[in-house]
Amino acid sequence: MTESRIVLRVRYVECDPMGYLHHSNYLPFLEMGRTELLREAGGDYRTLESEGFFFVVTKLAINFKRPARYDDELEIVTRINRRTHVRIDHEYEILHLQSRLLLSTASTTTACVDRNGVLIAIPETICQSLAKHGRQASLP
Repeated sequence: MTESRIVLRVRYVECDPMGYLHHSNYLPFLEMGRTELLREAGGDYRTLESEGFFFVVTKLAINFKRPARYDDELEIVTRINRRTHVRIDHEYEILHLQSRLLLSTASTTTACVDRNGVLIAIPETICQSLAKHGRQASLP
């Protein structure tokens, strides 16, 4: 399975007055996970966009289990659950780094579109890179 892991620290500016990570700030974390997964597989959004390929979020779901707090270190685990010729379904886990407690799970669907927003096929080079990365990630 294609997977990426990143670690980040909850910043003060991302928290509500109670010191909890505000729910709206989970979305950038998911985007960071998708971006790093693609980068680890050998691709990058900047190049894709310059070539006319854009990935738009068409579906999003987040399940909050426990709150993250200011200064917590979090691990964002991003996986590709399913891929077709035009879309990628990602799954996420957000874990408290030290305790390993699961704080939230999420899923997104992204679709590949051109500059006009018309659905197009994901470039074959990206499909191959993601498949190769997935095989490498599953090696012992």
